[in-house]
Amino acid sequence: MSKVDLYCVMGNPVEHSRSPWIHARFAELTGQTLRYERRQVQPDGFAQAIADFRTDLAGHARGCNITVPFKFEAAALARHLSERARLAGAANTLRFEDDGIHGDNTDGIGLVNDITLHAGAALAGRDLLLIGAGGAAAGVLGPLIEAGIRRVVVANRTPDKAAALVQRHAALASAHQTVLEACRLDDVAGAFDVVVNATAASLAGADVPVAASVLAPGTLAIDMMYGPAAAGFLDWARAHGATARDGLGMLVEQAAEAFRIWRGVRPPAAQVLAELRAVIG
Repeated sequence: MSKVDLYCVMGNPVEHSRSPWIHARFAELTGQTLRYERRQVQPDGFAQAIADFRTDLAGHARGCNITVPFKFEAAALARHLSERARLAGAANTLRFEDDGIHGDNTDGIGLVNDITLHAGAALAGRDLLLIGAGGAAAGVLGPLIEAGIRRVVVANRTPDKAAALVQRHAALASAHQTVLEACRLDDVAGAFDVVVNATAASLAGADVPVAASVLAPGTLAIDMMYGPAAAGFLDWARAHGATARDGLGMLVEQAAEAFRIWRGVRPPAAQVLAELRAVIG
């Protein structure tokens, strides 16, 4: 029997992930043969989980997607990092090769593509608030700067973490003439054209961590989560006159980039996003 290349998504929690459906559909539409599954990983077991996965199916594992809370660990585990993963210090896509693990980060291009292609919103010259400074925020900051954002404020409960993320991107921001700032969640001032919630607060059902004053009429407010986890943030955004968007488009777009990295072909993300929204209802 011929071997089938194996991929997975790893995280905790991971049972809610739509990635298996997305990648199965990508494979069907592009004529690829593969198997994709979910793997929940214990908090202290990421490195072992990767090692175990690479030996499954007699070594047919070819790569995996990484979700919360392991994106920083994934970058540290990789022998080779793309420039965007190196800058983020976080990886959400691993590719297994003979010379070791290659790490990349497709979150940022996924978010930018969703905003510009699917939401139809311009990013160049806009002011953006990025809530959070963890792996999700780290993955999107670089591509947002490269998209021509005028000003980005990174707000986090722990301001030192936000400051470190800003410092790591200072040279890129300077090259693109982007004003880059860090502050505490309670200290965010003024309204923004785009607000992105990159925290895991939605998963825990926590309250929105910033004041409604960050929203103006028509502000595009995006939660990187989707489904019930994003409902609280989206309801809050709509109640204050913003245009609310969940992270489903970002999920599909970052998956499309990961699929291209693994398989060398770009799948039709817009079609799969429309189909997935119909499936979810």
